[in-house]
Amino acid sequence: MGAARGVGLSPWHALIAAAGVVTIALTVTMVTGHRGEKLSASMGSAVGGQLAALGFKLKAIHVEGASEMAAADILRAAAVYQDEPVVGMDLEAIRQRVEAVGWVKEARVVRLLPDTLVLAVVERRQLAVWQNGGRSYVIDETGRVIPEADPGRFATLPLIVGAGANEAAAAILPEVAARPRLAERTEALVRVDGRRWDLRMKDGSLVQLPAVDEGAALIQLEQLDQRSRILELGFERIDLRDPTVVAVRPRDGVLPGQLVANGA
Repeated sequence: MGAARGVGLSPWHALIAAAGVVTIALTVTMVTGHRGEKLSASMGSAVGGQLAALGFKLKAIHVEGASEMAAADILRAAAVYQDEPVVGMDLEAIRQRVEAVGWVKEARVVRLLPDTLVLAVVERRQLAVWQNGGRSYVIDETGRVIPEADPGRFATLPLIVGAGANEAAAAILPEVAARPRLAERTEALVRVDGRRWDLRMKDGSLVQLPAVDEGAALIQLEQLDQRSRILELGFERIDLRDPTVVAVRPRDGVLPGQLVANGA
């Protein structure tokens, strides 16, 4: 490599020469076993250093597919530094470090000679904020916690509460989101006994869903709301746990409860 600089060879020609050196090193490895591995590593390090001197050193890192919040954690995990020899980088090790970041679903690391590294990631979709045991977390669509995500920065995400809510959220949240009048009035979805949901409304009322076929119960509630605007009337509780009867408890009414047969 020093001779290449002395006679004015371009970095690309020098790289071709280095490739020949690496090929020889691999041949030695096959012949001499572990001693060859050590020799190959030593030669690879030397080649990388020489190429860096010719301009093959890191100048730019591009993170693709990540939000601004995630990008900082991804760069930190990649653990590469300015002017590091590009040729000697262990791309597989970098990929594994990046995929260990909670934001990242999968990653691909691409080396663009002479001086650029691309970290192309698929970011986990943030599904909801989960409250459990006095703490809050951001979860993805599989219920997995994203440790680096600050729940305070995700005020627009739905709020789910209770043990096991993270694992069951992916099924119920689209059902609620499909009903804008219900969604805009819902403050939180509370998991009850690990088997069903209560919808806690912003006006303090409660909608109790059944343990099975919650989608049908929400259709029933939607139909009732279209006829009587029940979501605007300020009830204390709407009980949908029995598919044949909707039980409604007025907040300030005299009667302890009112039964509405078949949602009528």
